[in-house]
Order: sequence, then C-alpha cells, then structure tokens
Amino acid sequence: MIDVLPTVLVVAALLAAAWAVVLVAVDRLVGTFLLGYLALVELGLLALSVAGFVNLAGTDRDVNGLSFGGYLVGVLFILPVGGVWALAERSRWGAGVLAVACLTIPVMILRMNQIWTGA
Repeated sequence: MIDVLPTVLVVAALLAAAWAVVLVAVDRLVGTFLLGYLALVELGLLALSVAGFVNLAGTDRDVNGLSFGGYLVGVLFILPVGGVWALAERSRWGAGVLAVACLTIPVMILRMNQIWTGA
C-alpha cells in the first residue's frame, strides 16, 4: 500500500472527529465547513481505494484479496452515510454520528494495513 496517504487520512479523520465532538459539546449543528473537509477526506479515501486495488492486482504476495477489497470498498461508504445521517438529525447528536463515522475511518485503515502486511 501507499505509505503516506493512509497516515494523512488517519490524521485528517481524527481531526474531523475532534471537531465533531466539539460541535456536540457546544450543541451546534454540523456545518458546511466540516462537510467540505470530509468531502476532501472522501476524495483521499477514493484515491486510497484505487491505489489499493491497483496494488492488489499487481502483487505476488499472499494477501486475502476478498477481505482487503471489502475494506477498500466499505471505507468509501462510511463518511457519506454518516454525513447524510448527520444532516438528517437536526440535534446535537447529528455531530455525534459524524464523530463515530470519522473514528471508524482510522480503524478500517489500520485493518487494511494489517491485511496487506499479513499480520
């Protein structure tokens, strides 16, 4: 896998989660700035998925392709679903849902890394 992109995406997702927790604490709704930021994170996740599939197709290592591919596809759905849910929930807990979605991204990236390295 790419070395730098997963690290950047983990840091970006954790920053978004922290911002969403602040929104929960101050009882504010999710704004367009956070959603725009998460759109950029989603573009990074799309790049990670494309690169992951390219690397999977070109590797001679023993990688569980079905699990790895499932994580590559699944990670693309978390932020859009969390964002729609956060916009539909017009209380402070919309930002809470988004915080959980943002915290899920680093976990999935870590698991993809474990599958890729065979750990």
